[in-house]
Amino acid sequence: MLKQPVTTIKGVGNVLADKLYSLGVETVEDLLYFFPRKYDDFSQVVPIAQLKPGKVTVKGMVESVAGRHIRRGLHITEAVIADGSAKTRAVWFNQSYRAAQLSKGEEYYFSGTYDLQRNRYVLQNPASEQVKSMSVSTARIVPIYRETAGLKSHQLRKVMLELVPLMKMLPETLPSDLIKRENLLDIHQTLQSIHFPEEAKDLEAAKARISFEEIFTLMLASVLNKKDVASLKGWKVPFLPEVAKAFTGALPFTMTGAQRKAAWEILQDMEKGEPMNRLLQGDVGSGKTLVAAMAAFMAARGGLQTAFMAPTEILATQHAKGLADLLEPMGVRVALLVGSTKPKAKENLKLHIASGDVDVVVGTHALIQKDSAFHKLGLVVIDEQHRFGVAQRAELLKHGDHMPHLLSMTATPIPRSLQLTVYGELEVSILNELPKGRQPITTKVVSPLARHSVYEHIDKEIKAGRQAYVVCPLVADGGANVELKSVEAEHARLTKSVFKHRRLGLLHGQMKADEKELVMRLFKNKELDVLISTTVIEVGVDVPNATVMLIEGAERFGLAQLHQLRGRVGRGSEQSYCYVVPTTVQSVSQRLRELEQSTDGFYLAEVDLKLRGPGEIYGRAQHGALNLSFANLADTKLLKRARDAAAWLVDTQVNLLQYKRLHEHVDRYRRLTKLN
Repeated sequence: MLKQPVTTIKGVGNVLADKLYSLGVETVEDLLYFFPRKYDDFSQVVPIAQLKPGKVTVKGMVESVAGRHIRRGLHITEAVIADGSAKTRAVWFNQSYRAAQLSKGEEYYFSGTYDLQRNRYVLQNPASEQVKSMSVSTARIVPIYRETAGLKSHQLRKVMLELVPLMKMLPETLPSDLIKRENLLDIHQTLQSIHFPEEAKDLEAAKARISFEEIFTLMLASVLNKKDVASLKGWKVPFLPEVAKAFTGALPFTMTGAQRKAAWEILQDMEKGEPMNRLLQGDVGSGKTLVAAMAAFMAARGGLQTAFMAPTEILATQHAKGLADLLEPMGVRVALLVGSTKPKAKENLKLHIASGDVDVVVGTHALIQKDSAFHKLGLVVIDEQHRFGVAQRAELLKHGDHMPHLLSMTATPIPRSLQLTVYGELEVSILNELPKGRQPITTKVVSPLARHSVYEHIDKEIKAGRQAYVVCPLVADGGANVELKSVEAEHARLTKSVFKHRRLGLLHGQMKADEKELVMRLFKNKELDVLISTTVIEVGVDVPNATVMLIEGAERFGLAQLHQLRGRVGRGSEQSYCYVVPTTVQSVSQRLRELEQSTDGFYLAEVDLKLRGPGEIYGRAQHGALNLSFANLADTKLLKRARDAAAWLVDTQVNLLQYKRLHEHVDRYRRLTKLN
């Protein structure tokens, strides 16, 4: 029954079904778990004589009801209601059916807003239900659902009423021992109280059950993933103090305390017999690549290879050069393998990789092609790991008879709550210090009417020998062509006017790889003054001489993305600036003000989570958003409770297949977050 289409429910025809489909409701089960977005409390029935302005419910007899046209397009229905204490009027606009629906002399519940209209108080557009029938829209706590054109909450409540008998027969979704351990409502009471709450305390208990189950499912997925990784055979890379000293001693600078701590955690993991599964998260410019390089150096000294994957060829090329400069003087052989590598050179390089003549291979998706083979792949480093699909990561980890150690890196600080849930199977290392000599970036929200002042500052920086970025938004609703036009139009405009005396470059995602490489090389070599780009520069592009950035249409970007973009400047010792320009004077949002006031990526990540929700943060494109209806990821007590319960359940070795819905959701989250 649960997997049957909604058309099997009494009263749901094809027209109504299509409207439900548009809300993501296709099956009976989907409808049962289509939870209200809020509730109106009409549970307190008040005598008419005691009515006060606001949302109210009265129980009264209809003394009279009549409808009339006031003017074209406006019909009014009026009723007089009496309950023995007093009388009041109820008024409905453009609901002509009300006159036929209400019977004179019958008793009804009326729930609506009691407000002033034409110098008298009336009940405006109230819902009405006969006292002798079960109420779903009056005299109770009334659920309000997400709606769509032609489908309102009162219709959904009527459909839900048809499912009440089914709610009482549903199979439990959680093990009975767990329900008892956590003192939860059973699923039957929960769903009835979610859709038809009798009292506020019943609703709160039902929400608590759903919140727990939502977080518990996430936690159980991560605990099972972590258990799987621990059971695999990994390479044991012995920690050699003299190798670590040789690495740090060869550096032209001193590692930060955070870098040393993270490196120690990683090297300790690699010494174990099980594969490391660690996330290295650090704010922009915090030196994640250096920490990864130290791990690769230790792996090479242990006779193992490292695969270092980046999301773009630009970034892969940049990493390859940086790693070669760092590691090759120490005897570690570094190679770059990307899609644009010439066929002959690629074939030759793959032979060297397979024979073990290369220690560190840097690349993009080309690293995981089926004909790629490693001699002894011991460590996999994935930069900006959330940009790769699960299948791609799994393919990369297949190379070799041992499961390689995995180090995922991200410059997007992840809120603590997501670390425990979506990234729960990962150990986490944090870089929260900037290298010495770095200055905080000055950020300012600038009115579009004052853009000229930013241009003047950019020109001043260029005159002092610096460089600048102008970032234009990718226009999602217009597709790639609109994006290109907007970037190219800005490039053309600035070339002909404001910066006609400067050297301007253009960069966007639709350009060919060699064209992008050329533009970035020119910019890095100081042969361009201003780079006008889309968000293709968001991740990892390192030009220390660039000191100023102008972000156009800034309200179109998420807070984390704005912070990432800002991180392209401030990478040298000079003071850097980021100017954030919204499309209109009215579009200065809270997140733009937060960006202006803070350069702390970890703080901004928490703010971003509150403003946009976990689904948006993790990325809807990767298997959809997180299914959280009532759970609050900021509830640390709930997170700990759910994680303890997940660990307890795994220890009991319960068969999840007995609980179909739980198994389906855990399996989905395991695929969503799994890195092997």
